[in-house]
Amino acid sequence: MSTNSFFLRRIHSLSGLIPIGLFLLEHLFTNSFALKGAKAFNEKVEFFQTLPYLTFIEILFIGLPIAFHAFYGLYIVYVAKNNILSYSYFRNWMFYLQRVTAIVTLVFLVWHVYVLRLAKALYDTEVSFEAISASLSNPGIFAFYIVGLIAAVFHFANGLWTFLITWGITVGPRAQQVTTYVTGLLFLVLNIIGINVLVAFTR
Repeated sequence: MSTNSFFLRRIHSLSGLIPIGLFLLEHLFTNSFALKGAKAFNEKVEFFQTLPYLTFIEILFIGLPIAFHAFYGLYIVYVAKNNILSYSYFRNWMFYLQRVTAIVTLVFLVWHVYVLRLAKALYDTEVSFEAISASLSNPGIFAFYIVGLIAAVFHFANGLWTFLITWGITVGPRAQQVTTYVTGLLFLVLNIIGINVLVAFTR
């Protein structure tokens, strides 16, 4: 592995946690205000939409890191050598699913950003509890959100496991086994939170 490749993979790994992973956690937390009803959720939306320097923050701290992580991630998917058909060990499957969920998450993210961010900027469409609720009343869109949620959360949780190894934090088999359980639990908890939010929009 060349020095440039080593450096880019480290940055790619780090960007998956900071800021993208943190943004995912914040996004799930903020959307959880839907559990408190339309008024509480809409107030949060208005708060974020009226932040000073919002466009600058979105581009610099969210858009650019996601773009780098996505495009370099596609390169990693392209050069990855999956061997699950020959060796169906647990970690080989996790390696394979990490690549699959990368693509699914990217497709979902592009659509999600267009509908809830770019469409508002271009056509001044409404972003509110009521608008999201109307969209999620479509079973196909609701199912798409479920798939996107599961893919994104898996990619984050399993990516966190890889991050800890990549950065030399979990170097032994015991530590890696423990983090497998921890990140698995994180995957379940975040999905429960996300699904609760989606259901809240459809009540």
